[in-house]
Amino acid sequence: MGLSLAGLLTLTGMAGTAVAEDDGAEAKYKAGTAFTLPGPRAFPEGIAVDGRTGDFYVGSYATGAIFRTPAGQQAAEVFLPDGTDGRTTAAGLKVDASNRLWVTDPKGVMVYDLATRKRLAHFAVPSPESSLLNDLDIAPDGTAYITDSYLAVVYRVTPAQLTSAIDAGGDGSTLTTAYNLTGVIPPQPAKTVTLNGIEADATGSYLLTVDSAGGGLYRIDLRSGAMQKVTGTVSLKYGDGLHLESGKVWLAQYGNDTLSRLRLNAGATSFTVERQVVDATLEMPTTLVRRNSHLYVVRSQFDKMAGGTAELPFTIADVTGL
Repeated sequence: MGLSLAGLLTLTGMAGTAVAEDDGAEAKYKAGTAFTLPGPRAFPEGIAVDGRTGDFYVGSYATGAIFRTPAGQQAAEVFLPDGTDGRTTAAGLKVDASNRLWVTDPKGVMVYDLATRKRLAHFAVPSPESSLLNDLDIAPDGTAYITDSYLAVVYRVTPAQLTSAIDAGGDGSTLTTAYNLTGVIPPQPAKTVTLNGIEADATGSYLLTVDSAGGGLYRIDLRSGAMQKVTGTVSLKYGDGLHLESGKVWLAQYGNDTLSRLRLNAGATSFTVERQVVDATLEMPTTLVRRNSHLYVVRSQFDKMAGGTAELPFTIADVTGL
């Protein structure tokens, strides 16, 4: 999500109340707990799953620690301690096809070898004083795309750029802007969280990214470079983590404790809402992943980061029926 302290204070107390509201007539919605996270200040933000092993990785926005939960276990362990490689916060996470973990912090992205836990590469933002890196995804060709929430741009790291950075010792690389959505999304005051979650489709044809502030979903054509709003009848304000699969988009909306399932048309140029659930027990959901028909949703508790008492332990929700 990538909220500033001011943004956290603005959202305090907005997370919703009461029981879940389920407007669908499908399978019964249920939100349990998949696993717990250690520590009193985990305040998780991003989550990724290794498709080969089933291991989950979760990042702490408050400390920068990365947690791992081996498949089948109910308690996470520290995989990379807070402060590792100077990282004091963590946002987006993704495991790629080459057994590497990508982690964004507000000013850069780090790439780790999962087997050795060694940092292989680091890419810094060109303008650290005005950037806020957020989420990322890996396209089928291995290219990583990363959102900058303050600048409304999408950066790109190609496999060739990653190889070059690793060969050069891992440091000194700068992110390259691939798409600038300024003028495509509605204008916002400086340092407003705009572009957030991002997903590449399975064919490598396009990206989808959500504008948390403006409430729009946007399509970026990876062949032509065309950028357009995906038309729909509802606002997706507070939209954060996305999961795109078989023409459907699952979306976490942190400011109103909502999970949405959208249906895209054939060209992914419009959407309809198939189902929405409002559930205060999700505690400001930020990011999500889908595996074996389950959604694993981050309960961030970000409304308590700047003040208040967090409910311990921090947990990742296991959502079924959506």
